[in-house]
Amino acid sequence: MDRDQTLHALRERILAFATSRLSRDQAEDLTQDVLAVLHDKYSDVTELIELVPLAFQVLRYKMLDTHRKSLRRGEYNQESVEDLPLADTSNNPMTQLDQKQRVDRLLSAIAQLGERCRKLFTWKLEGKSFPEIQKIMGQSSINTIYTWDLRCRKQLIDLMGGSWE
Repeated sequence: MDRDQTLHALRERILAFATSRLSRDQAEDLTQDVLAVLHDKYSDVTELIELVPLAFQVLRYKMLDTHRKSLRRGEYNQESVEDLPLADTSNNPMTQLDQKQRVDRLLSAIAQLGERCRKLFTWKLEGKSFPEIQKIMGQSSINTIYTWDLRCRKQLIDLMGGSWE
């Protein structure tokens, strides 16, 4: 019996063992992996007496590796999409109040900003890029615009009480 016939016979035994513990698809994948390892790393082993225990040892390692990967990815404790609650799209009075207060704080803070910061925010909201704002403001360096933007955003957050929320 040559090596190819031996591996073919061994493939059936490996697949049967793996299928008894895993799904058919996973078992076939692991069987292919085991045969690839035997072909690549253990091509010098030709005797069936040595090849069978070696193949099953490699298979056990591959099965443990697959199990560890599944645990790490959380595949065993995933929730079904159907079990998850749907987002509430109705107008919640509490959410509306929070949003209104946030908008009021934002408008109050913007009113306290300097003219340059208000213009900078206006142009950004209009979708202008930093190079476009640089030309509008007549600055030679774009880094000046970046610095002003950073300072204006920090000032706005400070005026809003330290956070956007």
